[in-house]
Amino acid sequence: MSNQNQFTKGQLLIAEPSILNDRSFSRSVILITHVDQSDVVGFILNKKSNHNLKELIPDLKTDFPIHKGGPVEEDSLYFIHTIPELIPDSLEIKDGIFWGGNFENVVQLVNDGIVNNENTKFFLGYTGWLNDQLQDEINNKTWIIDNFKQKSNLFKVSLEGEYWQDKLKSLGGDYLIWSNAPGNPSNN
Repeated sequence: MSNQNQFTKGQLLIAEPSILNDRSFSRSVILITHVDQSDVVGFILNKKSNHNLKELIPDLKTDFPIHKGGPVEEDSLYFIHTIPELIPDSLEIKDGIFWGGNFENVVQLVNDGIVNNENTKFFLGYTGWLNDQLQDEINNKTWIIDNFKQKSNLFKVSLEGEYWQDKLKSLGGDYLIWSNAPGNPSNN
């Protein structure tokens, strides 16, 4: 058991290139949204689901993509955003990025065209660890910790593999080579 964790709320976890056979986490970039003495919660930022918001809430006037937040509670809807002044009960993650809030307000803001892909991202499910479990995975080189600088990149819709590759490139060194490797090395 470690006394000092290397991660905090608001950081990104970038999947090491060695995570190949894990469908949930291969080439994932995760935003850590909650850390306490026992658990850690986050959302995968760069994997789209096969669902959209209008499927879940048919009364919406406009549609919205939903991302795969992670393998825990995949039937629950979560969201992050940058408009806490419009969404009461939001929890700040870091520097103007918020988690959750009053969902009735969100639905109205979607219908009013105020909530958009530049200020809000929806997820089905989340990622979760026991605190020591995540620290062990970091120590075993499963995850790279990143202190991101541009919050606007968190909300881009077309992130899939590109975001993971861009994050690896920004780390430099051996990660530059890995950033260009195919998802399945046998395709190389």
